[in-house]
Amino acid sequence: MNKITIKLDFHKYDIIIGEEILQTVGSLSSSLGLSGKTAVISNPTVAPLYAGKVINSLSLAGLDPILIEIPDGEEFKSLETLQTVYDRLILGGLDRRSFIVALGGGVVGDLAGFAAATFLRGIPFIQIPTTLLAQVDSSVGGKTGIDHPLGKNLIGSFYQPHLVVSDISTLISLSERHYLAGLAEVIKYGAVLDADLFDLLENKIDELLKREPLLLADIVARCCEIKASVVEQDEKESGLRAVLNYGHTLGHAFETLSNYKNLVHGEAVAIGMAQAARISLKTGYCSEKEAERIILLIKNLGLPTEAPETEREELIIALSKDKKNRSGSLQYICNRGIGSSAIHQLTPAMLAEACYFR
Repeated sequence: MNKITIKLDFHKYDIIIGEEILQTVGSLSSSLGLSGKTAVISNPTVAPLYAGKVINSLSLAGLDPILIEIPDGEEFKSLETLQTVYDRLILGGLDRRSFIVALGGGVVGDLAGFAAATFLRGIPFIQIPTTLLAQVDSSVGGKTGIDHPLGKNLIGSFYQPHLVVSDISTLISLSERHYLAGLAEVIKYGAVLDADLFDLLENKIDELLKREPLLLADIVARCCEIKASVVEQDEKESGLRAVLNYGHTLGHAFETLSNYKNLVHGEAVAIGMAQAARISLKTGYCSEKEAERIILLIKNLGLPTEAPETEREELIIALSKDKKNRSGSLQYICNRGIGSSAIHQLTPAMLAEACYFR
């Protein structure tokens, strides 16, 4: 197993990465001093595959787990689903000594984490991400929340987990679409934070598409190390952490306009990164060759690069609801060459105008 520790001002926790490690969740929980009732929150796709192992591990460690299933899909990262989770937590008898285990992808992790942050004014939680996107990004750093019909992740909290357990073996069961979507977040780290990682991705396309486990373990660990470094310096996104939004400003807008149905998150981010590379070229932050490398890598890993058809006015409205909007201006993340970043101020209208439509 590989262990990465995130050290914050008032909290620290480990990210454990390895193969076939779900059976360690119970002992790891006990070692943190967690006890009593626990709610394993999952969905009907993940629970039949992995909930049994996790629940058995928790039970063997003397804990008292219950399973709560929420519907699968971004459209269910909602206030209605959260209300159902609260109901189950109350009826299940969880108290302030209890904790929550998030078993699933980004939707499960975000919603379960927000439930933990707000139930009884906050109880501990553990992240067990089962998608590549969640393992390299959303499970690390403490962003939790739900979507609103007017925008993505507009309701939420910074609330750090007590532990992250990333079992690479769970990636085998991912659909092709969701696996490729996870690669979008990996590309993000390379494009704006680690040129060596970007080079590795370019040189290992075949192995990536075959889900070679040793390579994936190394990549997940590297992405977590990068994100840990960023989060340690800027836990609540007041400065440096904004770089992790590369590709996300337009990506979130496209997700919102599709009602969270036609695009999964990683696909939207891939499109957003392709637009960001073009805008970075247009604004002088990178060369044509560097922009082409980013767009080609996205394409070679089976991800979309062209913006979906939409009205510019609709896009402007969606961008204006972005939570990073400050007095009508967006801090738009550009790639400075490859492996570095720059912040470029754009209004929603300017960004919509700069976006390349089919």
